[in-house]
Amino acid sequence: MSDQYPPQSGAFGTPPPNDPPVPAPPTPPGQAPLSPLDAAGAVLGDTKGFLPSLFDFSFTHFVTPKLVKFVYLLATVALGLMWFVVLLTSFANSVGAGLGVLIIGPIILVIYLALIRMTLEFYLSVVRMSQDINQRLPKA
Repeated sequence: MSDQYPPQSGAFGTPPPNDPPVPAPPTPPGQAPLSPLDAAGAVLGDTKGFLPSLFDFSFTHFVTPKLVKFVYLLATVALGLMWFVVLLTSFANSVGAGLGVLIIGPIILVIYLALIRMTLEFYLSVVRMSQDINQRLPKA
């Protein structure tokens, strides 16, 4: 039946074509090419390090993109350790409680990790939008 009708485009048809990739900034002679993350920082004008950005009292550089990876790693490790402690404690109390935590604990852990990830992605997207808007505005 699908052979009789041409494919549709739009919301319920085939997906629209992807946007072309953004080219990396040109590499000066004698320098190594930038990684995608470094290139994004160079395009966005975010060339300061973590500590200079942290103590930038004029708030011209954002520290959030530099902290997101560390916070997510810290949250993952903390949730894993917390689950392990609860698992050991529940097995110490009773085998049934331990088996319950062993089965249901990873599901709850993944849900909490997803919520933390979505929250961090939201914060990062707001910062990236702000950086993009700041670049597009005419300089006074």
